[in-house]
Amino acid sequence: MLRTFPGLGNAGQAVGRTPWSARDALVPHPERRYLHLDGREQAGGGAGRGPGGPPHRAAAVALALLLAGCTVGPNYKRPAVPVPDSYRGAAPSAAASLADAKWPDVFPDDTLKRLISTAIEHNFDLALASERIEEARARYRIAGANQYPFVYADAQAVGTQTSIIGSAVNPSSTKPVAVTYAQAGAALSWELDLWGRIRRLKESARADYLATEEARRGIMVSLIGDVAGGYFTLRERDLELQIARGTHEIADRNLRLIRLRHEHGAATGLDVHQGEQFLYLATVREASVERDIGQAENALSLLLGGLPGDIPRGKPIESFALPPQLPPGLPSSLIGRRPDIREAEQKLISANAQIGAAKANYFPQISLTAALGGQSRALTELFTAPARYWTLAPNALLPIFTAGQVRVAVRLTEAQEREMLSSYQKTIYTAFREVSDALIRYDRTREQSGQQDRLVEALTETTRLATLRYQGGADSYLQVLSAESDLFQAQLAQAQLRLQELLAYVDFYRALGGGWQ
Repeated sequence: MLRTFPGLGNAGQAVGRTPWSARDALVPHPERRYLHLDGREQAGGGAGRGPGGPPHRAAAVALALLLAGCTVGPNYKRPAVPVPDSYRGAAPSAAASLADAKWPDVFPDDTLKRLISTAIEHNFDLALASERIEEARARYRIAGANQYPFVYADAQAVGTQTSIIGSAVNPSSTKPVAVTYAQAGAALSWELDLWGRIRRLKESARADYLATEEARRGIMVSLIGDVAGGYFTLRERDLELQIARGTHEIADRNLRLIRLRHEHGAATGLDVHQGEQFLYLATVREASVERDIGQAENALSLLLGGLPGDIPRGKPIESFALPPQLPPGLPSSLIGRRPDIREAEQKLISANAQIGAAKANYFPQISLTAALGGQSRALTELFTAPARYWTLAPNALLPIFTAGQVRVAVRLTEAQEREMLSSYQKTIYTAFREVSDALIRYDRTREQSGQQDRLVEALTETTRLATLRYQGGADSYLQVLSAESDLFQAQLAQAQLRLQELLAYVDFYRALGGGWQ
């Protein structure tokens, strides 16, 4: 529906239009002009510019200072949160942190680097987060535009005819009066932000915008960790498949030997079935690992933003060298590095600003509307002095009785601010826990992996001796079967512990907030 403006004559009564009042200055309009994030007006038409002389500029500056002088509501102060002197489970270390390293330096595998780069470029979650940033940036600019006066232009031609038997009684009139005229002009509407309501809303929108940026960084940190973890899982499954196939070959060779001995009466039927048992143990594991490999490749393909397919391989999992200790850095730096903590703080800032916007509704909303233009029955005289008109209409709207709505709205925003404060504190405490968990997991898994290596060495020698005793007729095949089964399971556990060690390394880097820089 089109709008008309005060002072435009009878145009306010034209069919299909509604009268325009000072209240319209409070209603969002799609034609409002946007502002850049640094406060500069976006390039466009000059409809909002005034005469431009030095006295006018001085008056505008003085008015802006007056309007910025009062902003109700609390100003944000970062809450004090206890920070430990060191991480639980961490050895004394310097201020250097693994999170200071960029992700290409953390994962020395060219194939993995290419996969992470592809994921950053094509991942769907990261693309969605980028679009949310654009949405929040647009809302911030819209909120900031409300601080400025809006100027509209209007031009129209109107034809009217009065009724001689209608509501207007004029005994001297014996025939209808027809009038045709044209008018053109400009109108201005401006809410004077005396109490800072619009500034608080802009502050809240800016914090929401920055929160979406931090959310995108958090998604990037998680994405890098997920791709690295998925790749290491895939390489571990490759190692398990290699172990299963090697065991399959050993079991098949032993079974042929047992059957040959059975044909010559040197082995029993029980030995044959025990050999088959060991063979099937390896083939069952082989099929299980092949299933896991296919699913791991499909999961990585989705992270890369592609259809299910084969994933290229790089270094084997055994060749990844890890440091004996991980440098966590200073705990105080975690708050400024982790994107989820920064996001939670921006949400707290936004909720705090909403309190001021709600409290501003206790005070009158003052707006200013004005119109300037020309109206004439002759189009050629539309811009002459006799056709000129203007109006100036200040308006103040003060809530008298709202059934407690304003007071309850303030309480609502205060409760939301306390909720965001608790969420902010929980996010910080959760971050410290995740770093500590990763440290403990890495140290204990590394120790466990070393013990598992010794166990595999012992079982390898046990299997060799049991085989020699069976071939020499000193023991039954049961001893060989038991030793080979134990060795097979120990080798699988060795590969899994290696994976857990690498995943703990990835989780530690992710818990420190590394990867988005």
